[in-house]
Amino acid sequence: MLEIVRRSEPGERPRLDLDLHPVLQRIYATRGVRDVAELTLSLQQLLPVGTLGGAQAAAELLCRHRSGAARIIVIGDFDADGATSTALLVRALRSWGFAAVDFLVPNRFEFGYGLAPEIVALAIERGATLIVTVDNGISSHAGVERARAAGVEVLITDHHLPLAELPAANVIVNPNVPGAGFGSGALAGVGVAFYVAAALRRLLEQRGLLAAAALATAELLDLVALGTVADLVPFDVNNRVLVAQGLRRIRAGRCVPGISALLELAKRTRSEVAASDLGLAVAPRLNAAGRLKDMSIGIRCLLTNDPSEAQALAQELDQLNSERRAIEARMQATALAAVQVLRDPASGVSRCGVCLYDEGWHQGVVGLVASRIKDRLRRPVVAFARADERLLRGSARSIAGVHIRDVLDAVAAREPLLIQKFGGHAMAAGLTLELTRLDRFAAAFDAECARVLGARGSPDVIETDGELAPSELALTTAEALRRGGPWGPGFPEPLFDGVFRVSSARRVGARHLKLALAAPEGRGEFDAIAFNYFEDQERDLPPPPQGATRLVYRLDSNEYLGERRLQFIIEHLHAA
Repeated sequence: MLEIVRRSEPGERPRLDLDLHPVLQRIYATRGVRDVAELTLSLQQLLPVGTLGGAQAAAELLCRHRSGAARIIVIGDFDADGATSTALLVRALRSWGFAAVDFLVPNRFEFGYGLAPEIVALAIERGATLIVTVDNGISSHAGVERARAAGVEVLITDHHLPLAELPAANVIVNPNVPGAGFGSGALAGVGVAFYVAAALRRLLEQRGLLAAAALATAELLDLVALGTVADLVPFDVNNRVLVAQGLRRIRAGRCVPGISALLELAKRTRSEVAASDLGLAVAPRLNAAGRLKDMSIGIRCLLTNDPSEAQALAQELDQLNSERRAIEARMQATALAAVQVLRDPASGVSRCGVCLYDEGWHQGVVGLVASRIKDRLRRPVVAFARADERLLRGSARSIAGVHIRDVLDAVAAREPLLIQKFGGHAMAAGLTLELTRLDRFAAAFDAECARVLGARGSPDVIETDGELAPSELALTTAEALRRGGPWGPGFPEPLFDGVFRVSSARRVGARHLKLALAAPEGRGEFDAIAFNYFEDQERDLPPPPQGATRLVYRLDSNEYLGERRLQFIIEHLHAA
């Protein structure tokens, strides 16, 4: 049973803008906002470009490969952060007069993650004089050695946590390496690429090498917003500025045609787009290419300036996403059946860290399975699929307070031969291990998660922003909260709890539960929906109308027949 804990307000509420909705004022106070200046999220609030170690050296290295026989190959990752990082840097370099710029993205089924020697060989075949990694490379010792041995220079831009020894690249830009000196380690890969691009543009300006019509760095912020939201990095002030500024460009129609096309396919109104729309509607379609086929489709969608081409590529991504959803549904059913044995009726989930494997699972989709089971069990989860006859590839997803990459590092430190390779950050990681070592890894992973959770406290506690007064259960509140973001990890979207009477309940589609809730003081009914409620086939409908039900929910709005109405998005419900 979940325990609901309400976030506490500071002893003295800060003085914010008096025009702010009262609920939003309260929310900001509990998230540590102390001054109205923190809410402007202007570009002037960004940490200075010059404070990111390696950014200036990266700009100078790039400039050496701007003309003549030089050829730059950008090598990205096969997720949305990698795709946006690649598109950002390729767009910038092409606009700023670089003679030859191309990109490669490793196919996860052939090369796996990162700057593998095989992908370096392809870059060399294409005549690369400089390889630039985005969102990867910090652990790619062999790939860097292969490039340097062939006389190819290497610039690594990454945000993942490094191992004890760094690869021998010409320049490394990563806010998380020792000596980076940057005020935030929370940048996504696309954020690091943005800072490198900003340093490069400033250098080109100083040298008088930019055309009048050259792309401004701020014009790349739509890509930064998408990649930052998609990668689930912490929303510190710096990342909130990047996302907020990118969202403003998207809402104003000043984004790349690919983002517009993906929003249109997802039936999202571009002028009202929020961070959650990027995370729930755009990123999955982009990620589908890397999961099932080749992320170059997604990168091309973000690179094209032709709206018709963008629409065609977005349609292809949408079709891949439909295929991904069908594959995921089958895998999800297997996983949900498996985790039933982990439930102890008396004490809840019997594991602290959960490992799942099925021989028929698709390695491009295991991360989604891990994420969904993590949400269900409220425990860190690793889901594995076959890489070949001998090896497994796993995707790990974590919960607040458990740094999953550090968990893997601790396991590897205690048992050095257990994990073949791994990498990642706080909420997500990837790893490779031998099939014969799976049981041993599962035990070690569970033990380390138990140690971390023992220090942190029960994962079966959910924090909410308390109960809303009857007058606050209104469309104006939902709209104020939507405008009040961007919300994300570390700056969570407002979540409320309260007891309501259910007037009616029915299944919608195969998996969703639609409720009508009696409004307080006889003021009619509220619409409510619990998405994916029926994934677990053992679930029944909630209590009958005369029963009180405790809900944990978000406020949103829903448009029907041209009328916008308040809607509750239910995260948890049980009898009061």
